[in-house]
Amino acid sequence: MSLVERFADLVVRVGVNVQPGQGVVVRSDTAHLEIARAVVAAAYGAGAGWVEVDWDDGPIRRQAVDHQTLEQLTANRPWALERTEWWRKEGVAFIRLMGDADPHLLDGADPAKAAAIPVQESQAMRRALFDGVRWTAVGAPNPGWARQIFGEPDMDRLWEAVGTAMRLDAGDPVEAWRERSATLGERARRLDELELTEVRYVGEGTDLTVGLLPGTRWTGGGLVDPAGVPYMPNIPTEEVFTSPDKSRADGVIRLTKPLVLGGALVTGLRVTFAGGRITEVTADSGADVVRAQLDSDAGARSLGEVSLVDRDSRIARAGIVFHNTLFDENAGCHVAWGQSFPFAIDGGLALSEKQRAEAGLNMSSVHTDVVIGGDGITVTGRGPKGVVEIIREDEWVLD
Repeated sequence: MSLVERFADLVVRVGVNVQPGQGVVVRSDTAHLEIARAVVAAAYGAGAGWVEVDWDDGPIRRQAVDHQTLEQLTANRPWALERTEWWRKEGVAFIRLMGDADPHLLDGADPAKAAAIPVQESQAMRRALFDGVRWTAVGAPNPGWARQIFGEPDMDRLWEAVGTAMRLDAGDPVEAWRERSATLGERARRLDELELTEVRYVGEGTDLTVGLLPGTRWTGGGLVDPAGVPYMPNIPTEEVFTSPDKSRADGVIRLTKPLVLGGALVTGLRVTFAGGRITEVTADSGADVVRAQLDSDAGARSLGEVSLVDRDSRIARAGIVFHNTLFDENAGCHVAWGQSFPFAIDGGLALSEKQRAEAGLNMSSVHTDVVIGGDGITVTGRGPKGVVEIIREDEWVLD
């Protein structure tokens, strides 16, 4: 198999674990045409009953941002809501091929319009992903991405880096990911046993304490759908994560990796939290885009995820900045503002959205991961046994 074919096979067999006769939806930018075709072929090879590709296009998005009003950009389309609901009921497998072909595409655009999304459509998609739809999001190599990393569109070098991060260089990538998933799952089980009430991140420019909810459950390696079929929402994944108490986050963070948000590059981001809310944002570039997203709804300024990643990560070992959140978030510890994961607390999937909010989970139309880990990061947890070291100087030390 070529690297593209191994990539597609991994996405289909491990990412969403396509079952015979199942419908598959692939969302892709036009820049990923070759990879999308390979994913479609792999899905049919795994027995998919039908495959639909939902196309995006960066330059077309820029045209919309430049020429539509904010109200038009955020307007919800009834047909899109109906389609998402049908996908949910059918239990499709949903694959998202990600990777900005031009990270500077929205430079100079109105920040509010660049961050605009139809909120109800976004919420409907999130409900589907939390209610029976197996899904995966994966970074797809393209020349613009290669240029952002290496200064030139060196696709061979990018595929080599992506292949290493995604374990495509293993004799059997599928089995390699099953083994890694087991390791991460064991870390999650150990954290569950500690019954932590808070975690604290300390590093250069970062000192953040985040409260956890009663019955918090950590996740690592992958998930299992209601029918008992395993899948992996992100490839690569090197994290163990959960959702915190939305009202308990205090301190400051300094990003250790750039963030691409709404097509804009954000660098040098620093964020302050108080009482569970983001109260201040500064950055070397892109701060306006971040602020616009944080103002998009009531939950955008609170955390929906805390995550633990150590230097054993394949992405961390690569020693490069991928300029892609799916990869860079797995190079170090990270947090995310916005939507929580309902499966992060006991019985969360059975609760209504109102009940989840009342339980302390955050509700939002956005979910943005930001990396705060790397060299020097230390993470401790507090629980019935007092303070426990989890990561010391970027090394997993629990157990």
